[in-house]
Amino acid sequence: MDYADAIAYLDAHINYDRTGRIESPTLERMQRLMAVMGDPQHTFPVIHVTGTNGKGSTVAIISRLLSELGLSAGTFTSPHLERINERIGRNGLAISDEEFAEMIAGVADVEVLAGVRPSHFELLTAAAYRWFSDVAVDVAVIEVGLLGRWDATNVADGKVAVVTNVELDHTEFAGPTRADIAAEKAGIIKPGSVLVLGETEPELAAIFRGAGPDRVYERELDFACERNDLALGGRVLDLRTPAATYPDVFLSLNGRHQGDNAAVALCAVEAFFDAAIDPELVSLALGDVRMPGRFEVLGHQPLVILDGAHNVAGADVAAMVMDEDFDPVGDRIYVVGFLRGRDPAAMLRALGAEEASLIVCCTPASPRGIPAEETALAAKALGCEVAVVDDVAGAVSRALEVAGEDDAILVTGSLYVVGAARTYLLRHRR
Repeated sequence: MDYADAIAYLDAHINYDRTGRIESPTLERMQRLMAVMGDPQHTFPVIHVTGTNGKGSTVAIISRLLSELGLSAGTFTSPHLERINERIGRNGLAISDEEFAEMIAGVADVEVLAGVRPSHFELLTAAAYRWFSDVAVDVAVIEVGLLGRWDATNVADGKVAVVTNVELDHTEFAGPTRADIAAEKAGIIKPGSVLVLGETEPELAAIFRGAGPDRVYERELDFACERNDLALGGRVLDLRTPAATYPDVFLSLNGRHQGDNAAVALCAVEAFFDAAIDPELVSLALGDVRMPGRFEVLGHQPLVILDGAHNVAGADVAAMVMDEDFDPVGDRIYVVGFLRGRDPAAMLRALGAEEASLIVCCTPASPRGIPAEETALAAKALGCEVAVVDDVAGAVSRALEVAGEDDAILVTGSLYVVGAARTYLLRHRR
């Protein structure tokens, strides 16, 4: 099996990213598949991360800290921006095409023996766990794909369970309340684990504490971002954890919310070691975090920003970051495209689309993509000036054509849009 074969094999299995549907909520398929493989997910310790928003950034910060501390740190994240290899990595480097094909071939070999038909995501998760075991990582940082309890990643037992926050999202699978969603996310908490809890709502915090962790560290009570100031290319933070304080730490990510993610991540690493971290290593790690597609700047004059906000809570944050961190002198031009399951009008309102001079509507390259014309109708109803360019690359090109040197272009609404825009911009960078 070569790389193309591996992709074709995966694409022959049901894929939530394409359909928006999942198989019946169960871990049985994964448990049987992993058992035939020898349960590689139990051969290394795991830091397991769930939450509505901020998971990817938190995983990136945790992984960078672990690498700076000299550990071999595997990462499993989803979805990807440009290539599927991005989902499986070690110390900041994605798995190679050859290794990826080898891992998928190995999973394909045991699928029949397991007597199950796994999903696309289950196969990827199994391949990641096998690779981490084969290359003998010291620790794996695992991002939940959907909610938690029945997520394929949950066949592992996290030594540290991390919850970034809880908002209304994926209510078609859990809901209708935040408490319902919290109960599902709490399913990653295993006996003997340490819980790092970023959610502060008392009712929701009680749900997570009730899941039975050995210890709990809670935002504001046990850890916090005490200072969060704007700086060139990121933020300057004062961080407090159960074991120490870390003043004047530069974080190379844009947005006030990343300070909160950094506090959660640092507390998680402390929990993993049950000790404070060398402040110099913390500064080195946080000053070198890279997070493509999360308020990533890919152009100046005009300013071009990519952000993968894909739900209302994320869009609220995106609007705040545009105001606080960038505040362009000129006009704002938004390139937007959404997936089914999102309300375009709600997303546009959260983004503050009414303040933009132009909304360029496109269709994400996904079977779940909302047609650009449908998004345009929602934008026009809000009183926005609208252009419709179905193709993402064409939409970005249109925005660049009309933007002046002092203007800012924000590309957002779906990681499918951001990924396609990133590919186009990197190939056509001026």
